[in-house]
Amino acid sequence: MCDPCGMSSPAEASVTWAQALAWRMGRQLLDPPSAGSAADVVRRLGAVLSTDGSLAELAVRTRLTTSAPGDLAAALADGDVIEVFAFRGAKHLLSADEGGIYLALRSAGRQWELASWVEHYRLAPSDWPDFRAAVREALGDGSLTVVELGRAVTQHRAYRHLRPVFDAGAVTLIKALTWQGDVSFGPRRDGVQTLQRLDRNPKWRPIPDLDEAGRRAVAAYFGTYGPATLDHLHYWLGEGLSAGRKRLAGWFSELGDRLAAVDVDGTRAYVVRNDLGALVATVPSDAVRLLPGHDQWVIGPGTKDAHITPTALRDLITRKANPVVVGGVVCGTWTREGDEVAVRWLDDRRRPDEAIGREASRLADILGRDLRLVFTQ
Repeated sequence: MCDPCGMSSPAEASVTWAQALAWRMGRQLLDPPSAGSAADVVRRLGAVLSTDGSLAELAVRTRLTTSAPGDLAAALADGDVIEVFAFRGAKHLLSADEGGIYLALRSAGRQWELASWVEHYRLAPSDWPDFRAAVREALGDGSLTVVELGRAVTQHRAYRHLRPVFDAGAVTLIKALTWQGDVSFGPRRDGVQTLQRLDRNPKWRPIPDLDEAGRRAVAAYFGTYGPATLDHLHYWLGEGLSAGRKRLAGWFSELGDRLAAVDVDGTRAYVVRNDLGALVATVPSDAVRLLPGHDQWVIGPGTKDAHITPTALRDLITRKANPVVVGGVVCGTWTREGDEVAVRWLDDRRRPDEAIGREASRLADILGRDLRLVFTQ
């Protein structure tokens, strides 16, 4: 990728990884937690994986000084947060006023125009505008299950052949509709997920121009996940959203002096320039956090990043183990069964029992139940 600061130019500051992770913990509302709202957390993180609703709620509430069960659900109901297919084809929570930038990147690949899609769904690229309009018309101001939506849409002669697709769940088809900003997931009805029109959400800001979205997404990543390398950026927006290496290089270059290069123990990384002074002044953190599996702390940079997830622990964290994080580094895992929290320490450093105990108590407060802390091998 092209470097707006010049790949051969010296970094503008030097910090240690301990400082960098402490800064990032602050940016991700982990140390200290925020006095804001669930919607504020989602907006700051950019996206929160929502495949498992309980883990998503814990990821959000862990970052707040005060929260209650149902706060995240209320943010969804109010429209401040939306749920759509986004990164890596999985369901994510996005901010209604910022999420469009990520959908712009995800839809840039126009996967629905691939020959395999055209053959399978019998929808040519030119058919999609009318098909999308038919979906929006069917949803109206309410919400429908996928099967109900299919029954309504396939009343149109042109889409009758899609009835079996909708009856089977139409997951891939729904992905393309969320990527283009037509639908989001609505409230469950009798345990069944529904869909609703995004443009009926007054908090929703329509998908912006692709280049505008790209610049904003790149700046947002370095603002929340920095100091970060170009490999980190490509992992998040390239591999995660299929934005394309060439596009990312262009957006990165266009940001120019808005970014600053820093040396992090010999690794060239970038932050938003306005954050440079605060980053350099940051002192390392010893904060302990018990995070849910696939939390953005480990997923944002990717589990290949050994500065956060040691190589020996990568398989555990990739498989959605709950990480015990100390100063930003994964040092173990934890599980909860009933009223017992079991911590498995997997690091060579001294185990900070008192700090883990305080965090276990904080977890108990979040979950609203008495929990007994135990250490396992």
